[in-house]
Amino acid sequence: MSRGLILIILCILSGGITCSIRAQEPLSGDTIKADNQQLQAIEKRVNSDTIMPLIDGKKLVLSDTLLLPKPEFKPNSTKAVIYSAIFPGLGQAYNRKYWKLPIIYGGALGLVYAITWNGRVYNDYNNAYRDLVLNVQGGSYINFLPPGMTSPDDWSGGRDAFQDALKRKKDFFRRNRDLAIIVSVGVYALCMIDAYVDAQLYDFDVSPDLSLMITPVVWGPSPHSKVGFGIQCNIIF
Repeated sequence: MSRGLILIILCILSGGITCSIRAQEPLSGDTIKADNQQLQAIEKRVNSDTIMPLIDGKKLVLSDTLLLPKPEFKPNSTKAVIYSAIFPGLGQAYNRKYWKLPIIYGGALGLVYAITWNGRVYNDYNNAYRDLVLNVQGGSYINFLPPGMTSPDDWSGGRDAFQDALKRKKDFFRRNRDLAIIVSVGVYALCMIDAYVDAQLYDFDVSPDLSLMITPVVWGPSPHSKVGFGIQCNIIF
């Protein structure tokens, strides 16, 4: 009985020593590798749960072009002229001078109105003058008689004076119409020139230091003159 008890005690003690020795053994390579794999899996899960949903599942790719500065805009003078020739104001819009557009279109509307109004009045006087010369009974010249007159003969000076008055009015409005057309062509050409010059001088550097320097000058003697004194003006820009 005492031997059996001793054997049981020895077995218990040997088992406890074996467990303590195994617990004090260093971790093996397989154990460290398994731990690293677990850490990588946790990192992937964190990245997929936090960062990826913010960019809708798309990966961001940084290219070298994103790091380069954006090239500065420089208009082409040829394109500016072509655009202005196609339609007035397009050249200025291409040059990014938008403040000129209200001036151009305001002037264009005024010229169009001047052409159409003078042309309409000229046609009225021209028809009246033609009817009067052809002696058309009840022609359009009746509309230009003052109230109370029913015939060109009632005009002060007679029929010939009324005819001369219609002719002067006709020529006056025709001249105004033609002048407005000429001005319109000039404005059209001016828009093209302005677009070209503006594109050429787009990057022209104008120094803010604009000053006028006045300095005294002494001219040396020459075979034709003696020593001279004067003032020299220098403009710095």
